[in-house]
Amino acid sequence: MRALTTIGLLVALVATAAATTLQQLPLDEMARQATAIVRAKVFPSKAILRNGAVYTLYRIETLETLKADTSRPWASAVAVPGGVAGGIRQPVEGAPLLQDGAEYVLFLWTSPSGLTQIMGLSQGLFLLQSGTARREAAGERMLNAAGQPVLDAALVMPFTQLKTQIEQALRSGLDAASLGRGRR
Repeated sequence: MRALTTIGLLVALVATAAATTLQQLPLDEMARQATAIVRAKVFPSKAILRNGAVYTLYRIETLETLKADTSRPWASAVAVPGGVAGGIRQPVEGAPLLQDGAEYVLFLWTSPSGLTQIMGLSQGLFLLQSGTARREAAGERMLNAAGQPVLDAALVMPFTQLKTQIEQALRSGLDAASLGRGRR
């Protein structure tokens, strides 16, 4: 009986460890927080082991830059958590799989160590097809800024509308920053 209880606890711990909880990131917030937003084509990937974590690196060709942080070097690859490298298999629930040859709008952030990733796992990834930008709903547990559980919804819109929303979010972020400086 004790062995069964121990096995049950171990299974529960492993199941909990594999679960991913995401913070809901509204489009305007992602646009303001991203270090870069690009329309890019994705090419074959390879996995790397970095500080004990496995990442799948997708090579990207930037077709259009919608936002860029000029103080940071630009990446030609995007790292997605999880994959198989150095004999280690590390699955990450919620990590997107990018399609070779597909075109995406990527909301990116670059860590101080130089690793560029997609914001909010799949939340910062829009597949572009026939002039339409599509982000599937995240299937993982999601919390809003107040820590309350929320359901994610798919976003589908013309690419031109997505660009307009990004531009508006960036303008409103600049306006808020300049207002904050004027108050001091």
